[in-house]
Amino acid sequence: MTTPESQSSSPQPSEPVSKDRVYRSPAGIAGGVLVLALALWLGIDAVVAGDGRTPWAAAAALLFLVPLVAAYTVRPAVYANEDRMRVRNPFRVIVLPWGQVESFRSAYSNEVFTEGGDKYQLWSIPVSLRGRKKAARREDRRLAGGASAGVGGGAAGGLDDGPVRAETDKVMDELRDLLEARKAAEASQGEVTVRWAYEVVVPVVVGAVALAVLVATG
Repeated sequence: MTTPESQSSSPQPSEPVSKDRVYRSPAGIAGGVLVLALALWLGIDAVVAGDGRTPWAAAAALLFLVPLVAAYTVRPAVYANEDRMRVRNPFRVIVLPWGQVESFRSAYSNEVFTEGGDKYQLWSIPVSLRGRKKAARREDRRLAGGASAGVGGGAAGGLDDGPVRAETDKVMDELRDLLEARKAAEASQGEVTVRWAYEVVVPVVVGAVALAVLVATG
């Protein structure tokens, strides 16, 4: 499940001035925090109490694993406002003005397509097949209840509330609505920019190299 939050954007000339809707995965964050806590507990204990090469190996493993786990669990987020969407994936940050977004696709993963034909996965909005099945069962019950109420004399059966949707599908509907409403706006034009997250990539690479050296010379 992905939950929207609110975040104020800085009123700088190059930044949008409207508020961001922030979409993240609570389940991913919770799982990542647990894994990070376990890794830090074991790793720090090995660094402090280990003998010989163990502290060095533990330190290299922490340098490799901690940013890697954080990148895939805690880091991902999608920020969307009236001018653009910013996708923070594990190793990249992609800024897409609405004028450059062609469409969204939801299958086994949620993805955004640009007018230039590029595709970017939305890591913080994972597809939940289980959630879709639950929503489909609830929708079936809603429709059945509405039909029964109609036969019984016109009582409100909840049909005006619209179809039941999985949480991440609701998020994608919100993004599609924003795209439809803002794609042609003057403030929504610009170029797609992609930035590598060197704050994640560098420690992961350094940690991997250090582990490889320790194993090779062990």
